[in-house]
Amino acid sequence: MFKNFGYFIREAGTSLSRNRLLSIATISTIAICIFILGVALLLTLNANRFIDQLESDLEIMVFVDQELDEDETADLGDLLESTPGVQSVEFIPRDKALEGLEDKFRSEKYTLRDTVGKDNPLPDSFSVKAEQPHEVVKIAQEIEKMPGVYKVNYGKEMVERLFSVTKLVRIISMVLILLLAFAAVFLIATTIRLAVFSRRKEIYLMKLVGATDWFIRWPFFLEGIILGLVGSLIAIGLLVLAYGSLLQNIQNAIFFIPLIEDSKMLTGVYLSLLGTGAVLGVAGTWFSLNRFLDV
Repeated sequence: MFKNFGYFIREAGTSLSRNRLLSIATISTIAICIFILGVALLLTLNANRFIDQLESDLEIMVFVDQELDEDETADLGDLLESTPGVQSVEFIPRDKALEGLEDKFRSEKYTLRDTVGKDNPLPDSFSVKAEQPHEVVKIAQEIEKMPGVYKVNYGKEMVERLFSVTKLVRIISMVLILLLAFAAVFLIATTIRLAVFSRRKEIYLMKLVGATDWFIRWPFFLEGIILGLVGSLIAIGLLVLAYGSLLQNIQNAIFFIPLIEDSKMLTGVYLSLLGTGAVLGVAGTWFSLNRFLDV
């Protein structure tokens, strides 16, 4: 094989030159498919990152019974920290909670003071975060049974709705990527099949003079790899420009959505798309060529 590698390269180059229009059509098809697949992949990664941030921000508010003294409150805090699945526990004194309300309703600060008077009606509380967001409900139910706990609030309805929505988003994203990958394989295989069909007589003659299947296949495989790589490079170039422009011009407007900016992660995405293009080119060639080798 290696001694014939130069021949395979020349044959692949000759085929590409001879079938310019089909080569351009194939490259365009691959570029479009890889670009759409890349857009879907980046959307999925950013959506998953946003979802992960929303889930990580979930917290359980534990309100302390006002009859507890400082030592008993401290013991409750230790008990919360030792609860399986708890990541962090922050104590919020009642005075700090009142200041937080005043900051939140700053325009009504004096009305709030007049309403509550000198006596602060708010209880001490703990802010509890879970190691795994999906364990929030379970942990909250355990905390409710602890002595000295007045009330537990974790936004039950909101949490359940969030988990339902995030699960649906992840499923839709995966289905979309699989559909696009299937469409890419189908389109590329169809386009390369046209290129192979145009050379069916040449393949027939090569078989008649004793050429092996693999001797016939290799130039086409190299051609498919070249077409896949060129199409992928075009798509990746467009993605780099488009996503870079998105980061520069839109990030400030949607600062609450953390878009992926990690160069290592983005490089990994682009390299995976480049490899995908080459694999799709080979797969399309394989499926397209087999029928013409049965002569």
